[in-house]
Amino acid sequence: MKKFLLLSILFATVVCGMRAATDGVHYERVNGIGIKNMWIQDRAHTPAEWSDKPYCNTSARTAVMGDGYIYIARSNANAVIQGTDTLTQSVIYKLDATDGHLVKELELTLDGAIYGGAVLSCNTVGLDNFGNLFMAPYTSEVAAEHPVYLVDKETGELTLMAKLDKGDAIQRCDYIDVMGDITREQAECNIMTVGASSEYIYRWHADQGGDFEGGFDGDPYLAILDFYPETVTQWGYAPLAKMVLAAEDDFSGELFYIDGFTTSPILYDNTGNKVDDFEEVDPAFWPMDVGANGVCEFTLDGRNFIVYVAAQYTGVDESTGVNKACQVYICELGEGMSLGGMQRYWMVPDELGAVSDGGTRVQSLNVEYGVDDEGNEEVTLFIFKCYNGMAVYKIGPGIFDDGPEPGIPGDVNGDNEVNIADVNAVIDMILTGNSDSAGDVNGDGEVNIADVNAVIDLILS
Repeated sequence: MKKFLLLSILFATVVCGMRAATDGVHYERVNGIGIKNMWIQDRAHTPAEWSDKPYCNTSARTAVMGDGYIYIARSNANAVIQGTDTLTQSVIYKLDATDGHLVKELELTLDGAIYGGAVLSCNTVGLDNFGNLFMAPYTSEVAAEHPVYLVDKETGELTLMAKLDKGDAIQRCDYIDVMGDITREQAECNIMTVGASSEYIYRWHADQGGDFEGGFDGDPYLAILDFYPETVTQWGYAPLAKMVLAAEDDFSGELFYIDGFTTSPILYDNTGNKVDDFEEVDPAFWPMDVGANGVCEFTLDGRNFIVYVAAQYTGVDESTGVNKACQVYICELGEGMSLGGMQRYWMVPDELGAVSDGGTRVQSLNVEYGVDDEGNEEVTLFIFKCYNGMAVYKIGPGIFDDGPEPGIPGDVNGDNEVNIADVNAVIDMILTGNSDSAGDVNGDGEVNIADVNAVIDLILS
């Protein structure tokens, strides 16, 4: 009865963690470059907190970080009653990138009406090179056009930017990539996507101030004939394209990766010729399976890096002995930016989670550039895997990781937070008599009601 009354009082109180959790892993510096996890929300490290979030949902499939915020797209999240009708509305969750707390829920509207209802109506969210937030739905194998929208970052109001014609090769398309300026006010824009379970890729181009047209010599699609492995003849499920920024102001996207479930990432040019693949890559650096799609590049300290998905849910990385669970590899590319000569730096995190997202398969990856307090270059890497979690890392020559931070006072259950779960843990110790030193919060050598009160004081303070 005492336990019930105490928990009832605590549940009526606003309870929050003492600070953002980290993955707790010490990552060694490689070639003068360090990496450190800034925070993490996921099934492996903060399971109670993560599972309670509205974006822990199989319809929240993609996310992007930029300008101090994280945006997570979720199709058909809310039920809205209008008269006698119940409508479903898609949303984009806006989070603070410094610790992952929810800032605002952008309820999407189009021409003043609720936007949503269709299958995966809010499937891709991203930021173009000028900071414009865009969104696109999934389109089916019978949809001849692929719409793309500009999103107001404060209101969620959508503006249709284009209805992109797929031409005569109509395939299912899940995710898009945008390079340049989606509004075409400040620069050209290129958009790409990939036909699921097909050999087709799509590309559209618009000059600054112009309209979109087919990006392959006027055609919107191109059949790819050269794959890796060679036994593959088409992309698999939920494939994606990622264009490479050749130079700071070059938004042509003439080189791009395709990652297609049945393949490792492959680099192509805009004629459809294969430029590079994993054939010459050390097998220790291969994806441990190709069940998830995701890749990005960045430059740092005069070096070129690639980030790609290590695997999804099962197995062990033989070089580290670490279970693979929605992790990514970070590698420095070889001479001439070759995949074959690359050096693997880290695999992060130790785990995000290992729960099936129902076949989403995409893992969102992107970076932001900046400098630290000493003027050193650094990048911030964002990782998001649908239904399993997300994490933010700092990478740079000025990053030094001294190892896991000391335990948080009051963190009885060891999840890097102080909240109702720790109160419950102390009470269970008292009731069962199975106490350990973690439950002695006030340090008096005993685990009793005084320690329960000590945890409550920490929470309320």
